[in-house]
Amino acid sequence: MIKKVLNYINQYEMIKPEDNIVAGVSGGADSVCLLFVLLEIRKQIPFTLKVVHVNHGIRKEAAEDADFVRKLCMEKDIPFKLVKKNVKESAKRNGLSEEEEGRRIRYEAFESELLPEGGKIAVAHNSNDRAETMLFHIFRGTGLTGISGIRPVNGKVIRPLLCLKRNEIENWLMKRKIPFCTDSTNAQDDYTRNRIRHHILAYAEREVCQGAVGNMNRAADQLLEAEEFVARQTKAAVIKCTQTTQDGIVIKIPEFLEEDAYLRSRILLSCIEQTAGCRKDITAAHIRSIGELFEGTGSKEIHLPYHITVYKKYDMGMIKREEALRGGSLCEKERKEIYYVTLPSVIEVEGLGRVEFTIFSQTDSQNIPEKTYTKWFDYDKITSSVMLRTRKEGDFLTINKKMGHKSLQDYFVNEKIPKEERNKIYLLAEGSHIIWIPGLRISEYYKVQENTQRILQVCILDKD
Repeated sequence: MIKKVLNYINQYEMIKPEDNIVAGVSGGADSVCLLFVLLEIRKQIPFTLKVVHVNHGIRKEAAEDADFVRKLCMEKDIPFKLVKKNVKESAKRNGLSEEEEGRRIRYEAFESELLPEGGKIAVAHNSNDRAETMLFHIFRGTGLTGISGIRPVNGKVIRPLLCLKRNEIENWLMKRKIPFCTDSTNAQDDYTRNRIRHHILAYAEREVCQGAVGNMNRAADQLLEAEEFVARQTKAAVIKCTQTTQDGIVIKIPEFLEEDAYLRSRILLSCIEQTAGCRKDITAAHIRSIGELFEGTGSKEIHLPYHITVYKKYDMGMIKREEALRGGSLCEKERKEIYYVTLPSVIEVEGLGRVEFTIFSQTDSQNIPEKTYTKWFDYDKITSSVMLRTRKEGDFLTINKKMGHKSLQDYFVNEKIPKEERNKIYLLAEGSHIIWIPGLRISEYYKVQENTQRILQVCILDKD
């Protein structure tokens, strides 16, 4: 098995002589195997090795796992670092699932232990993990990048065990009588990945095709090659169709429309990622709306997360990012009246106080809150940027289940809102569509339904 892993490491040039490697070791079978394999590989490729263990503060036996890894490192004379975090509290504070927050914290801990001159982070994903990730991404909707699953090398992160199946790892450890910890949560179905592992992938191996995991990994390798090819094509097309300026990214629309439809989507995603600095919360609906804007006639604009504005003027498109909340490039009037929202977040709004925005998945047991200043909205219906602002011409609400509209002006008149107060009221809006008038009513269109998958919760903390 060591030879198999060494060949895999060399194939992807994961480790080079004198590299600094930080290994994430939880104490489970995979990570313990990673540690022992790295020790064997180090006999042939000289590199420095350090172990980081993250205690998430979730399981009762977590302290015992940490002690196990510490003792193991002492026996092997390997530097050891323990990081303790309360993932439950952090996940709630950041509006993420415990699974997502745990991953973020782990990689942040690994990154912090890299030497100033750089290094690599070794993690213990195996081929079963890759197959599970492929299915997870397919079910949630994905492109080539997601469907290829976990990459052998992703920036500083290397995965030497991705060529091994889970049972190969466990058999290798048992044959050598190497102890490891068992995570009780792995046997539970609390997490989506566990349900895929226990039921869907297990069924596929048993009833559809024996060796499904291996077949999926071979497909993932081919998909990864396809993704890398398309990435090169995208890079060339971006150079041809766009120009970066101080104001933002200019899209040369005639050249852009000459490209294949699939490549156009990739060009737009690349430009948005460059402008925003990341692609989280940028959905296919966002990309589709930009494409339709550039393919259409007239001069229009749309708003996206991360304070991004996309507009078209004749044969030129522009993708630009406004300064962050009350930022320097906004005029004084806009600073007081517009608060762009990055989700999740807590922002301070003049006249309202602290406003908290969180996103979570809906479950059958959840009850919609009846508080005046805490409201739930169907997050999947929001396709552009959310902002808190005062009114502007053209604002409207959806007032009934037939999706009938009423202008905000008519609503204020009907509700007998004094004229002098109307310009002072903050509105949660997506473009001209008013999502919520805090303290008054929400738009029918954005209400949570039975088929709602993700919920946006907005809470005015200083009022509720």
